[in-house]
Amino acid sequence: MCMTVNLIIPLTDRGVLAIHGPETRSFLQGIITNDIARVDRTRSIYAALLTPQGKFLFDFFIHDDGGDGVLLETAADRMADLARRLTLYKLRSKATIEDVSETLGVSALIGPDAAAAVKLYPGAGNAWRNGATVACIDPRLPALGGRVVHPRTDPPAPAGFADGTLEDYQAHRLTLAVPEGGSDVLIEKSFILESNFEELNAVDFSKGCYVGQELTARTKFRGTIRRRLFGVTGDGALPPPGTPITAGSAEIGEMRSAKGARGIALIRTDRLEEAGADAVLSGGGVTITPHKPEWAAF
Repeated sequence: MCMTVNLIIPLTDRGVLAIHGPETRSFLQGIITNDIARVDRTRSIYAALLTPQGKFLFDFFIHDDGGDGVLLETAADRMADLARRLTLYKLRSKATIEDVSETLGVSALIGPDAAAAVKLYPGAGNAWRNGATVACIDPRLPALGGRVVHPRTDPPAPAGFADGTLEDYQAHRLTLAVPEGGSDVLIEKSFILESNFEELNAVDFSKGCYVGQELTARTKFRGTIRRRLFGVTGDGALPPPGTPITAGSAEIGEMRSAKGARGIALIRTDRLEEAGADAVLSGGGVTITPHKPEWAAF
């Protein structure tokens, strides 16, 4: 299902860190999952920070700042934790980490005219910068629309766009089965490849070492991914996160986030295949139908 109306949505649950200094990019390159060399005035990226064991800690978008650093956009309620973690990894690198969320906000534009509204070709990560404003096509998936980091005093106001809410954005995200860090991708528990981060352009397998790289690369090249995040629909309101999903007496997965009858669940692909195409899946008394995301290659 595609978004058929144009909405502009203040992402009030997001914050922005400004990281600047001559060694900003070199210190980040050694710890994040994506290649920061790709970030410039025309390109933004999506990336993650992992534990040394390869488990998820944080996800974020990285934008060019027009100088010797970057803007890092992430979940506002975890931004202080991320800043502390980055400070630990920074050591003596010549880089400064600053919370600029009081002056910079984040907005999303969704709908059929989203790319035109931000004046970009709808390719993942395409971006431009003008003064303190950075606009991009969502680096994960163009269908998610545009993202704009902007001065709070100068939010985007494209013609033909109605005001939307965070609930509208979450519904759009769930329709596309795009996971969210912290709810669908569990902190210090989830592996990013089973969370579809490769398909969402968050991992570069040729950039060299980063924290958690060894296990991530081994999982990729040994082909040992047996669990994946699927979009799911229910014949009623889906149950809460953590609810087991079963096929008959066999447990094959668990719920993650949901809104009404649409959500995301982690499912064992081998057990789903064993259950067969006619298997009835259920969780919390609701009949559940899994849908592999259209953009995923597994």
